Amino acid sequence: MTKTQGDLAALSKYVFHAPSWRATVPFSLLFAAFAGIAAFDSRFLLEDVWKGIFFIGVPTLVSAAATTPIDRVLTGHLTFTRSSLLATIGEIVIVVLISLAAIVTVFTPLGQNFVFDVLIVALALVFAIRFLVILAVSRTPPVLAAIPASIQTVTAGVVLFVYSGTMNYFSIGGPYLRAVLTRSQEAPPIIHQTFVPEDFVVLFGMSALYGAVTYGFVLAVDRPWQRSLGVSSLDFVQGFIGHIAEGSRELEDFFEQIGERAIVPVTVLSFRAEDGNEKARFVLPMIHPGPMGEIGGGNLPQRVAESTSGLAFPPHATAGHDFNLVTEREVGTLLDAAESALQRIEYHAEATPATRSVEGDATVIGQRFGDGGLLVSTFAPSFADDIDYSVGLTAMSEARIAGLEDVLLVDAHNCNNGLNGDDLGHVVPGSQRSFELMEAASDAAAVLVEAETKPIELGTAWDRTHWRAEDGIGPLGVRVAVLKVGEQWTGYVLVDGNNMEPGLRDRIMDAVDRLDAIEVMTTDTHVVNTVESTNQVGSAIDDDALVDLIEGLVDEAIADVEPVEAGMATERAEVTVFGNDRTETLASQANAVISMAGWLAAAVTLAAGAISLLVFIVT
Repeated sequence: MTKTQGDLAALSKYVFHAPSWRATVPFSLLFAAFAGIAAFDSRFLLEDVWKGIFFIGVPTLVSAAATTPIDRVLTGHLTFTRSSLLATIGEIVIVVLISLAAIVTVFTPLGQNFVFDVLIVALALVFAIRFLVILAVSRTPPVLAAIPASIQTVTAGVVLFVYSGTMNYFSIGGPYLRAVLTRSQEAPPIIHQTFVPEDFVVLFGMSALYGAVTYGFVLAVDRPWQRSLGVSSLDFVQGFIGHIAEGSRELEDFFEQIGERAIVPVTVLSFRAEDGNEKARFVLPMIHPGPMGEIGGGNLPQRVAESTSGLAFPPHATAGHDFNLVTEREVGTLLDAAESALQRIEYHAEATPATRSVEGDATVIGQRFGDGGLLVSTFAPSFADDIDYSVGLTAMSEARIAGLEDVLLVDAHNCNNGLNGDDLGHVVPGSQRSFELMEAASDAAAVLVEAETKPIELGTAWDRTHWRAEDGIGPLGVRVAVLKVGEQWTGYVLVDGNNMEPGLRDRIMDAVDRLDAIEVMTTDTHVVNTVESTNQVGSAIDDDALVDLIEGLVDEAIADVEPVEAGMATERAEVTVFGNDRTETLASQANAVISMAGWLAAAVTLAAGAISLLVFIVT
């Protein structure tokens, strides 16, 4: 990825999965109970607990329960998980602000009225926060979004109105209505001695002010997105929140709006045993398995593995984030193309021994099967990330010019230093590395075309491993293919992860001494990047344990060796991807908005705070 994309990816450290409402609702009640103990001074502890739950927890419960159905009636998309989390956050904001206000009164001449002034500000602020989130998630018009956004503030206002005895200021209603709306005798003295009708007018005005400021903030932040991408930033926020909170597919809807159609090669290298059954299959669609989690093509390696009869090897192609699939549905198109390519394969009982070509930082190891060549590229021990689609396509063309008909060009993706430094290792057109890769691919292909072929034998082994996504290892674990061509033994190790810590690839290669040639690859699966943006293989697991595992798998694969036939074919598939420069534009806009939004939010907050202070002075 580029530096700009890296800055955006680094924000994944703030990603979390929203807890279920079954967790947030009990937490909100417990929090309200402790707040009641701190705020009220009754003779009995349980009475304070009850008052905290009632006066603080009830508005939270009502909001958590009522927001979703009301929002849905207004064509919104808020779920109970999101609404309960939002209500709990509102409760925390209120308690924290009034607690700080209470502390201020201890050290200043300000009295209890100051605490209740802050309470009004807190309730208005909760409305603004909820308004912003509902605007983003539900994408309803502002007037409609304000209805579910106001539930927590309105509920708290009603509770204060009833239990403060504010109804006594009005000469309306009969005895029954006044009895229902006046419960001051059941409230703590501090509540029914403080609030007057003007306070509720101020609360309404402050909420309207904060709501208007919030909407103005949204319009200001959204403008650059509308201009450069033709979409709203709220669409992105809606999808992003849905993905991290509940694993929804809403983010794919946003990506579809900015996507472009592209034609990509899908190359298949298949090995079948003497009984005609497929033993292993390398499948390489020329796309990038991103952007994250199971969104788009993030889980492409696993989908490929589930579609093959032999042991699947889905390595990383020479493509960057511009070639992320916009939806998971597009994966099916690639799998269909792979199946079509499989049906056209002509098998051969012989192959060439492996050859290794080095040009500058670029190293390519390859073997020829019939008229097709498997080429695996790496820049290790130097740091590198994705290889641009056009660079990979040109390198494949160079290999074809040298005599290969089909080319399965793998980006081993096996040495990088994460997001450190200004250069994140993206191999782009016109760079020194791009020419080194083209020359290395051409040289390797030229040697393979002239090389003598010999009978092929293949052995495979794999281990799901006990590691999981948080450890940097995806569901395919570690897979090993060992090829014996003549007297030469060659190993291909595939780890289901996103790049490798520097030096780990070399340690593995040094440790495996039973083979004449070996290369280590990663799938670049992005299911491991829901944990953090740079969850590389080796960053969270013990290197020695991985090396020992691979050594054992190589031994198993050697023991599994048997005669096979091999063949290769390529199909083209038309899919929707992010598109040329769209990822960079998206990352640039997001980073700019994040940078601008911080200062703009600070300015807006100061302005709103100044107006609030003026209102309290006047009233």
